Amino acid sequence: MKRKLHLWLFFGLLAFMFNGAVYAQDADTTKKETTQVTEQPKETTTPTTAVAGEEKSFHQVMKEKFIEGDPLWMAPVLLCLILGLAIAIERIIALNLSSTNTEKLLDQVKNALETGGVQAAKDLTAATKGPTASIFTQGLMRMSEGLDMVEKAVVSYGSVEMGKLERGLIWISLFIGLAPMLGFMGTVVGMIQAFDAIEAAGDISPSLVAGGIKVALLTTVAGLIVAIVLQIFYNYCVSKIDSIVGEMEEASISLVDLLVDFQLKKK
Repeated sequence: MKRKLHLWLFFGLLAFMFNGAVYAQDADTTKKETTQVTEQPKETTTPTTAVAGEEKSFHQVMKEKFIEGDPLWMAPVLLCLILGLAIAIERIIALNLSSTNTEKLLDQVKNALETGGVQAAKDLTAATKGPTASIFTQGLMRMSEGLDMVEKAVVSYGSVEMGKLERGLIWISLFIGLAPMLGFMGTVVGMIQAFDAIEAAGDISPSLVAGGIKVALLTTVAGLIVAIVLQIFYNYCVSKIDSIVGEMEEASISLVDLLVDFQLKKK
């Protein structure tokens, strides 16, 4: 189920990116054709341009900046954002589903031990979802071998569950580091192209230099924005994992205490 959700999110975001890029290219082409056909004096076009600029939405501005920044370099940065968000959303959903009310679970285990013994407690935890319940199940399965084996099983399986919770975070971290580097690479290539244009022209034109630098820096801005957005999601996932792991450790200690009391009562 988690894999299907991950795939649906990825393909949905990818389709949105593709449609937006195509629409932006069509709008840019139409704008260029209109500008070439209708050339008017600067004094006449200035108010119209200002009004048109005010009417542009944030979405339209972002699409225009994507085209100006060269899709060859902006597309990989956007792909990092889409993949990173898809993994982050999948992880957030999975982590929220993994959260368990440990106090309630411990009370249920205690009641099961008092009424039906270890087998009843084991059946209860096996039917409960979440990493904490899975750790309880592994510990109760080793109850016949002694409390030492219970503690070892809890510690060992706790490490396994922690690895499952952290799965996918390495990819988010990769995209956080990769997006700015792709942006810097696009900037460096754009600066080289701007200096090549200056060399070919044989003269330093302020408009030529400013335009080339602006286009080159757009990729850096895009990479930094992607890194900032993904970093927020990454930190949320890490904090959520720390919270779940802390609850797991406390619940595991409480489980061992319950089993010790259960054995003492049996004697």
